[in-house]
Amino acid sequence: MEPAPLARRFGALLIDWISCLLIAGAFAKPTDEPWLAPGIFVVVYALFLGFFGQTLGMRLMRIRCVSMNTGQPLGVPRALLRAVVMLPLITALIMDEHQRGLHDRAAGSVVQAV
Repeated sequence: MEPAPLARRFGALLIDWISCLLIAGAFAKPTDEPWLAPGIFVVVYALFLGFFGQTLGMRLMRIRCVSMNTGQPLGVPRALLRAVVMLPLITALIMDEHQRGLHDRAAGSVVQAV
């Protein structure tokens, strides 16, 4: 499996994060509820990666996140694990030779171009 280019991966993450900030901002001020946007991010990643293998940002950037073994969507538990491990963002920057971050290795996932 060919890994997705880093520029597309970070573009997708930026789109997803901005959309989570906009959704959170519709319900509360970010300064009043600082964990609302990250909470939305975790839920969105768990559900969309778990069931479909793509978030909105990934779809727009033409990449997908799938199981390393089967090539199918991760399922909600593994997608949730991946999202929680990715929250500190530093885990996304620590990559192996296959461009898989710590969050990908923890969940057994790979991000590839569509």
